[in-house]
Amino acid sequence: MAFSKNTRKQTIENLKHTDLDLLIVGGGITGAGVAIQAAASGVKTGLIEMQDFAEGTSSRSTKLVHGGIRYLKTFDVGVVADTVKERAVVQGIAPHIPRPFPMLMPIYDEPGSTFDMFSVKIAMNLYDQLADVEGSQYANYTVTKDEVLQREPHIEATGLQGGGVYLDYVNNDARLVIENIKEADELGAEVASHVQATGVIYNEAGQVAGLHAKDLLTGEEFDIHAKLVINTTGPWSDKFKSLDGKENQAPTLRPTKGVHLVVDGSRLPVPQPTYMDTGLNDGRMFFVVPREGKTYFGTTDTDYTGDYKHPRVEQSDVDYLLKVINTRYPDAHITIDDIEASWAGLRPLIANNSSSDYNGGGANKGKVSDASFNALIKTVDDYEDKTATREDVERAISKLETAHAEAAGLTPSQVSRGSSLTRATDGMITLSGGKITDYRKMAAGALALIRRLLADKFHVETKEIDSKKLQVSGGHFDPTNVEATMKFYARIAADAGLPDADAKDLANRFGSNTGRVVTYLEGGAAPGLSLKETISLRYSVNEEMTLTPVDYLLRRTNAILFHAETLAALKQPVIDEMARLLGWDEDEKAIQLARLNAAIDESALAYLKKAATPAITH
Repeated sequence: MAFSKNTRKQTIENLKHTDLDLLIVGGGITGAGVAIQAAASGVKTGLIEMQDFAEGTSSRSTKLVHGGIRYLKTFDVGVVADTVKERAVVQGIAPHIPRPFPMLMPIYDEPGSTFDMFSVKIAMNLYDQLADVEGSQYANYTVTKDEVLQREPHIEATGLQGGGVYLDYVNNDARLVIENIKEADELGAEVASHVQATGVIYNEAGQVAGLHAKDLLTGEEFDIHAKLVINTTGPWSDKFKSLDGKENQAPTLRPTKGVHLVVDGSRLPVPQPTYMDTGLNDGRMFFVVPREGKTYFGTTDTDYTGDYKHPRVEQSDVDYLLKVINTRYPDAHITIDDIEASWAGLRPLIANNSSSDYNGGGANKGKVSDASFNALIKTVDDYEDKTATREDVERAISKLETAHAEAAGLTPSQVSRGSSLTRATDGMITLSGGKITDYRKMAAGALALIRRLLADKFHVETKEIDSKKLQVSGGHFDPTNVEATMKFYARIAADAGLPDADAKDLANRFGSNTGRVVTYLEGGAAPGLSLKETISLRYSVNEEMTLTPVDYLLRRTNAILFHAETLAALKQPVIDEMARLLGWDEDEKAIQLARLNAAIDESALAYLKKAATPAITH
């Protein structure tokens, strides 16, 4: 189904002239999740996003659908239970995107360690029970120090005790967003990127009745009328509220910045995602993840007050992550010159929720009474001996006595990843906070409120859906048979003439849409592009609302992040083919090339590398 610059014109007209039931502001994962569910429920839905879809936080995560095992160090079992259950749901509704990839957790005997070999096994056993993977191929196990070093010979050996291996999932965050957006569009939602909300419309009773908006591509200003408006702008939630003069303006978020750095896999070879303490005794953990021949690592977690639209990697971020990576991999000697790509994103953390930490900081300090801890261990033992039930374990967990820190004085790493759904006195709904794993559940909670308000206040009846089974675009196949299905889709592409490796890559990117992508083979390869790149680009421009080369090379694909060495040869042919498809003249092509070069340079940290280069004197 077409979803492109051409269809966008009609969408803008529809937004102008339709009395919507719901207008969503923000096209990241939260807004996309609300849009697909609302459209499927028969809610007359619109969504506007001032940038490209997923351009903000939702393309700048650690790119995992992470189970949150770290929370078990403080026995925040409810958080883990919710997370691993939702992770399974997301894999079911987008089976071509999250993929299981067991995580290695090296354990060190050093001050401030999150786990020791005993507690990590207890944590992993609880984790497996909550994730319902006991006895499966993904059940956890421990490895010895020698076995850790066999897997990762470059890792620091001093103090290494061994490790744990447990189930986690890799993810393509930006593609998860666009697949939700495409499905929402297919279901009838009016979805437009590069449209900015500029003000709030009120009815005679002083209730929110829509938004003033501006098309940032044409400069046109217009009004969008809607019975309900929901703010899903992520880190921008508080800033968006400032448009609504009748809403409480007290800030609710504490945005923090997270940075990841990418190096070639030969510089830092790891066989599987690895998660461990930083080794700096700062109470934090970090990830090292192999991907597409590269290795990326992160993340930082620092308070942020700068430009929300354009967070950048700073020298202090690089210094911290290089110190961490070279502490844990002392023979690697990674420097800024090894960094091929990077990204910085903002987390929309709820400021006043101190119940659990992000990535280790420990809002809950884990002070568990001996009696409740021993009772839990005994119950787990009984469960393993089949003399206790899962409910007995959960009951013992719920009785743990812990001491939570107060909100005041929390470090950035201690602020909760919880979400918040509120409705102001003028009717403005705000859905904020959360993390990518929870997006479906957050949207379902918002939709329940939206359906109730539409029925009670506007007499609009909508249908109840099971969002746990609402599959996204590209994900319309059996989630229990992913491997065989991917081979089937890859065969479709291979039979059309693509090399096997390219066919597999297309299938993994586009899932059940692979057959649609292959239809763009007509006309053959574009000058300078492979068949795979040609049809991927044509499909993306015509059916994924790709409007710029940066949209394509950064968010529809991962070329800028994980294939930096290909960009010199790719960028001009991509621009030339987009110019043909979108009708650009030479001036527009030059503008797009300049913007693409700027994005590539920023990702490669050219501005920091230049500053570090000594001046040449004669």
